[in-house]
Amino acid sequence: MLLTKNKKNQASKVSGNRILINVTVVGSAGPIRFVVNEGEVVADVIDTALKLYAREGRLPVLGSNYNEFVLYCPVAGTEALNTWETIGSVGVRNFMLCKKPKPQKVVNDDDGKPVAVGVTRKGYGSWRAWFNKSINLKVSSH
Repeated sequence: MLLTKNKKNQASKVSGNRILINVTVVGSAGPIRFVVNEGEVVADVIDTALKLYAREGRLPVLGSNYNEFVLYCPVAGTEALNTWETIGSVGVRNFMLCKKPKPQKVVNDDDGKPVAVGVTRKGYGSWRAWFNKSINLKVSSH
């Protein structure tokens, strides 16, 4: 029995320390918790998080391509973590998983002003009109 304990301790030293991390997916209810090695790269952690997210049947459905996502550390700053950085080098255990922003195409109109392509506006109102309408419905007269 003593021999098996020594083998387990040696195996854990080789693979590195294991840590429990929380990955909060933007738009989902609650974080995903799982154990990873400190030496794992961020890309592997994103891949594991997406697999666990899909296995649990959470919504919204995200997909399985880890190249479409970035991992943020809310404590360390607003920069996304590098995909080849080790997860243990950050020093924290709480992360946020977000989809990568899609680049918008910019073209110039006739006046030479830049206009973003793909950004459409609903023809029947803006958010201010909706907000004012909802306020007016809730105000009651005495």
